[in-house]
Amino acid sequence: MESFLFRILVVDDEPSIRQMLELGLRKEGYLLKTAANGQLALDLIPEFSPHLIILDLMMPIMDGYDLCQAIPEISQAPMIMLTAKNTATDIVKGLRQGANDYLTKPFHFEELLARIEVQLRNRYPDLTGQYNIGSFCLDEAHHSIAFNGCSLPLSPTEYKLLSYLLWNPNRVLSKSSILNHVWGYDFEGDDNIVEVYIRYLRDKLGDKEHLWIQTIRGAGYRLVPSQNSK
Repeated sequence: MESFLFRILVVDDEPSIRQMLELGLRKEGYLLKTAANGQLALDLIPEFSPHLIILDLMMPIMDGYDLCQAIPEISQAPMIMLTAKNTATDIVKGLRQGANDYLTKPFHFEELLARIEVQLRNRYPDLTGQYNIGSFCLDEAHHSIAFNGCSLPLSPTEYKLLSYLLWNPNRVLSKSSILNHVWGYDFEGDDNIVEVYIRYLRDKLGDKEHLWIQTIRGAGYRLVPSQNSK
């Protein structure tokens, strides 16, 4: 199976918000592009083809209301308004302009993630759910992974690490790449944590001979999803 990643476009004129969302959503496994205003977003959409768009309201050149009206002409992606405008009038206007959801700033990142998941699940039911990858079954809706038909008892971090390996089967992933995608670009701890969690996964897979998760000396790690694919 080829890997699949949802594409999200973030449109906000605040650099700090764009950076925070870009780092956080990439850590969650999404592909990201950002735009500082509505016009730049309209230029990006045909090429990037986002599955979902997060947009602010108060932006220069083209505000969020006008952008919300223009997007359906070039994309069917659901839209989440993320804005400091928090009155009932603002919310009603945003939803009537075409937004699928409305979240006010300041916000909790976990709540935004949940709203994103709801929109993607509703709009793209065939692209979410369970994926069979060799001897593994990845269930993104329930954040669980089965191996040879048996569910693995994984911590949240173990799930993120194994799912990242599974979305890149038979590819060598560097320690720095794994660290960035699983622990985040702002992680300040020891990079040996990658080795520790690789060992945890091998223990749960019963992979004493390192056949499933291979160490490529000087390069990183490679997951072999089925033993006939080595």
